[in-house]
Amino acid sequence: MPETDHEGPGGHPRRAGPRARLAKRAALAGGAGTLIEFFDFSVYGYLSITIAPLFFPADNATTSLMATLAVYGVAYVARPLGGVVFGHIGDRRGRRGALIATVVSMGGTSMLVGLLPTHAQIGAWAGALLLVLRLAQGLSSGGEIGGAATLISELAPARRRVLYASAPGIGGTLGHPVPALGAVDGALAVGTEAVAEEARDDREPRDLPIVDVVRRQPRGIVLTACLSLVANGTTYIGLAYLSIHLIRVHGYPSTPVYWITTVVIFLSAPLAPLCGIWADRVGVKRVGWVSLLGYLVLAYPVLAVMAWGSLTVSAVAFLLFVVLNAPIQVATFALMPRYFDRELRYSGVALGYNIGVMLAGGTAPLIATWLVETTGSANAPALFVVATVLVGAVALSATRKRDLRDDSGPAEVPVLPDGAIT
Repeated sequence: MPETDHEGPGGHPRRAGPRARLAKRAALAGGAGTLIEFFDFSVYGYLSITIAPLFFPADNATTSLMATLAVYGVAYVARPLGGVVFGHIGDRRGRRGALIATVVSMGGTSMLVGLLPTHAQIGAWAGALLLVLRLAQGLSSGGEIGGAATLISELAPARRRVLYASAPGIGGTLGHPVPALGAVDGALAVGTEAVAEEARDDREPRDLPIVDVVRRQPRGIVLTACLSLVANGTTYIGLAYLSIHLIRVHGYPSTPVYWITTVVIFLSAPLAPLCGIWADRVGVKRVGWVSLLGYLVLAYPVLAVMAWGSLTVSAVAFLLFVVLNAPIQVATFALMPRYFDRELRYSGVALGYNIGVMLAGGTAPLIATWLVETTGSANAPALFVVATVLVGAVALSATRKRDLRDDSGPAEVPVLPDGAIT
């Protein structure tokens, strides 16, 4: 059956027109760009045990790992600033140019990180240069998710908006296990972003959109930050920390753990579009609650069974934890662009999303490691997961119809049905 994007006369569906084709391009571009972003950030966490002695050698292996994870987290501090810069460009000059700039920057810094000499070759300069490049990665990636989510939201057919919004979730998941492809993927993503044309907007752009969005729509920033906090906190516990947990805390051999991580990631990636289809039918909030309630019930048991000494059991628990993330990721990508007026949307989404990433994304592996060391309990990271889930639950509960804007497209595109919001 041909794809449709809205109803024609008499209620009969029309064939998908140029707008639907642009939406497909935007979804592909968003997924490709997010793949690069998550590659840049997550491959560092994924291989942090290997990176630690190469750049931060120390007598104590935990000290070396903590220093490595601290540099990992520093990049996230720069992300809100990157969101402000690229959000300004996106709202003032256009989404496409800002997205291309972010992907070029991420691909370039990723390549440079791969070429860095180690501590054995240039001493402490190795760690210093790694820190500088990580900050550059943070600045460049600060605008990518905001731009991708905004562009997709503005082009997607109303009745399939959540399905299209799931594209960054697919790219983000697949971005974790793809080492050594940063520069190549960067080039591919730039080519993809270049064909993602944007919807026309005849409204006059704001002089300082970041100032206007903070003054006029602070509630949207707070709700976006809270949803980002839970979506990214749980993502980075699953995809950046659990491999560290299995190797460092429980002593499993690193090679099979890395293979398990890779298999889990590829198995869970298709869940994002499935959750998008589901949410378009039953409602974004209902799908998001599946993740939150699932983590509240299962975060502690998942960590507990990893201590049983069975890689098979640990792999199943690992998969369950990562699978639970898909619904809240999709709900976050679908909801956050709709908290803001169109002329302020890129800036609002980029700022709110990156505040959440800074607070709970980059810090997740470091906080989880610290909790284990401080409490002596291998299950202590469950406290972090529960804390982020409670924040996300407040945001999801507080989201009402009046918070959501549907001015993303031309007049003939219908608003989302009631069930798609609840």
